[in-house]
Amino acid sequence: MFVIRLVALAVLFYVGWRLIRGIMGGSGKQTEVKGKTAEDSPVQDVLVEDPVCHTLVPKHQAIRLRRDGKTYYFCSDECCDKFSESARGEE
Repeated sequence: MFVIRLVALAVLFYVGWRLIRGIMGGSGKQTEVKGKTAEDSPVQDVLVEDPVCHTLVPKHQAIRLRRDGKTYYFCSDECCDKFSESARGEE
């Protein structure tokens, strides 16, 4: 009789645990955000490296300099100026 009560208690505990987990959203599956999974969502921003100080900067915040058909990204005006000056010195 004790074994049957123990099995019944274990089954009740498991069902209760699954219900609580389902309500709390911890089902272990990927959660959907506005109909899309986390893998489907586009990257919000890309980090680019400053060629002078090698700091990573979000692309939308970076200072851009286009030279010879290539775009360079900088963390500050100072780094952009240093890059421009070094390029002038090479010419």
